[in-house]
Amino acid sequence: MQLEGKVALVTGADSGIGQATAERLAKAGADVAITYHTDHEGAEETRRRVEAAGRRAYVQQVDITDPAAVTALFAAAAEALGPVNVLVANAGKGMGGMKVADMRDEKLDQILRIDLMGPLYCARAFVQARQQAGGGGRLLFIGSVAGHLPTPGSAPYGMAKAGVNSLVRSLSVEVAPDRINVNAIAPGMIETPMTQERLDDPEKRAESMQAIPWGRPGRPEEIAGLALFLVSDAADYVTGQTWTMDGGLTMNWGGA
Repeated sequence: MQLEGKVALVTGADSGIGQATAERLAKAGADVAITYHTDHEGAEETRRRVEAAGRRAYVQQVDITDPAAVTALFAAAAEALGPVNVLVANAGKGMGGMKVADMRDEKLDQILRIDLMGPLYCARAFVQARQQAGGGGRLLFIGSVAGHLPTPGSAPYGMAKAGVNSLVRSLSVEVAPDRINVNAIAPGMIETPMTQERLDDPEKRAESMQAIPWGRPGRPEEIAGLALFLVSDAADYVTGQTWTMDGGLTMNWGGA
């Protein structure tokens, strides 16, 4: 699975799954545009990894909830590296501990804008760019098992990820004539900065592992491996699908 001659844009590539994916795509031959929101140091580390793989890197801070900023991002990335062939819409924000009855409007708006509208804005800009270039391309969303499992205490996050799954299905049909593949990965518990606090707590970690038949959290590099397949020519006949990668968590959910 090689990506020579391709330009990939990975949002939220300053840590975790985004960082691992950017590095994996670079090792497969892609030049990589890296975005971040606040963690400039992490983004620069990702740049270092991409360049260590012998590929070009471009780093830009962006707020994915601002559609104008997203449009400008694609123009800047294309100017720096060439037309973007691959989009991995990974940037997101988790939440927890807030029941619907107690939910603050500003928190609801924040999560839905970051985890649903942001990926939509990125997808729209990517599709527009690919259609102007004559078609072709790979679009991959990083979702979550929260998109198809109950998420008490974090309903907006689950709502947003379910919305991403729906977007994958609808958009894949819309852009099939343009030969743009649209898929998503729904990770379970992955060891990233977003989950580190829970995994560092022995009691909470043990509770989480009881729900995972494989008995451990996933690694960002494992998600990156599946991402590489889905944006490569090996997955040309795959579109409109959400791929769950969770160590069996979904299979065990009802009895956990």
